[in-house]
Amino acid sequence: QVQVVESGGGSVQAGGSLRLSCTVSRSIVSVYAMGWYRQDPGKERDLVARIRVSGDTDYADSVKGRFSISRDKSGNTAYLQMNNLKPEDTAVYYCNVVFNNRVRSWGQGTQVTVSS
Repeated sequence: QVQVVESGGGSVQAGGSLRLSCTVSRSIVSVYAMGWYRQDPGKERDLVARIRVSGDTDYADSVKGRFSISRDKSGNTAYLQMNNLKPEDTAVYYCNVVFNNRVRSWGQGTQVTVSS
């Protein structure tokens, strides 16, 4: 059973920083891409940032220049460095993993709260 485990959420004041981590384990298929999505209650889950095995990255316009996604050498852990956080960044953040067989898995979500 594949496991996707997130950590690093919490509460911070506006202008502060947080780093989220996401680790994939128990997979026999290599990871193609890892990404972070966020969701407010009653709204859709939106892409925040994504990194592919090639190293290519995508960012939502709202976080460009503030957030940075990276992966470790194993390719099974991804990090989302969030700087200059704003109250509108408050949401539950979910890690999404796409495997080479195009199967997707989600983490359980981690709350990020930014106070003004």
